[in-house]
Amino acid sequence: MTALISAPALAAELAGSRPPVLLDVRYVPGGPPGRPAYVEGHLPGAVYVDLDTELAAPVGPGTGRHPLPGAGAFGDAMRRAGVSGGRPVVAYDGGLGWAAARAWWLLRWAGHRDVRVLDGGLAAWTGPLTKDVPTPEEGDFVPEPGALRTLSADAAAELARRGVLLDARAAERYRGEVEPLDPVAGHIPGSLSAPTTGAVTPEGVFRSAAELAEHFAALGVGADTEVGVYCGSGVSAAHEVLALAEVGVDAALYPGSWSEWTADPARPVATGPEPG
Repeated sequence: MTALISAPALAAELAGSRPPVLLDVRYVPGGPPGRPAYVEGHLPGAVYVDLDTELAAPVGPGTGRHPLPGAGAFGDAMRRAGVSGGRPVVAYDGGLGWAAARAWWLLRWAGHRDVRVLDGGLAAWTGPLTKDVPTPEEGDFVPEPGALRTLSADAAAELARRGVLLDARAAERYRGEVEPLDPVAGHIPGSLSAPTTGAVTPEGVFRSAAELAEHFAALGVGADTEVGVYCGSGVSAAHEVLALAEVGVDAALYPGSWSEWTADPARPVATGPEPG
């Protein structure tokens, strides 16, 4: 089953007898909060979910910028948003797809079986928007973490040596030329540069399965490849995990990602265009 839904298909489901729970997860890395944009207009029935406070735990010593939330706190947030175990969920964001993919990944990791991302995000939606803020009936979803694979820092380093570890950040961050968010520039030694932009069209819609398969094959990834993904803080990497899932590749996520990796000065750092 695809993890994506088109805007027309979503409109049809919302008009049907079993509409999905809608989560608005607008988020800009290092930018303003998404709630003001949500208040100005959102899909009818959508509930705003804050990435920093509801899709991540507080930052602590040695963690990345978006640690995985605890099961209790995450379950509380999802139930407040109306999420139930037996009802489909669709997440969307402003268009990058990163935040929506983070919500998708967390819900799937926590055991929800029917979660999709609006392909192209809000920019792809041609239906009406509303300023009405819904008060959803509390859901019954109880997280059971572990349904999707994760990597620790040590496991990510090992995978970079014997498998394929993809870096989903922009290529210039991988090379260490710039670093706008974290204190150290570069990449995990042995990892391969695979920016999320390679998986989508210029309009932000995911490429076809055939195109995605070709894209990842060029990086040495096939159906039987052991592969993991990291980014800056485990957000855009979820987008790449979703893209890989679309071609049948079960990729592991390194939730701590580069921000956790560089929190320990003893961990090695590579720079330049080569894995190192």
